[in-house]
Amino acid sequence: MTTFTKTILFTDTDGCARFRDEPIALTEGKPQARLSQLMSSGGYQLRHSPVGFRSTFHCSDHAQWVFILSGHMEIGLQDGSSRVFSPGEHFYSEDLLPAGATFDDKVHGHWSRQVGSQPLVTLFVRG
Repeated sequence: MTTFTKTILFTDTDGCARFRDEPIALTEGKPQARLSQLMSSGGYQLRHSPVGFRSTFHCSDHAQWVFILSGHMEIGLQDGSSRVFSPGEHFYSEDLLPAGATFDDKVHGHWSRQVGSQPLVTLFVRG
């Protein structure tokens, strides 16, 4: 593997949230343990979401990595599509409210929910 796939939840030019994949080159380290370049971060938080948790539509307050530690997390978009992330999976959330926009829950953002019989445990690392 010479790249790491960064799944990004982002705000598109129409103000709606979408997913896209972007490669991160693994140019550091040794052939048996490839690394990306060192990335800065602004701290991290852990979250426990009980069985039955579901948010309303919202935008992220700041760009951040979201790593699923246990349980399953579903992210839903305004177009009706959704993706489920399982333990060991991740995405980079930069679904931010466009500058100057007033939040409209019919246009902006995404929702998240815990899926299955296990609580959801996530690690948020600010970008």
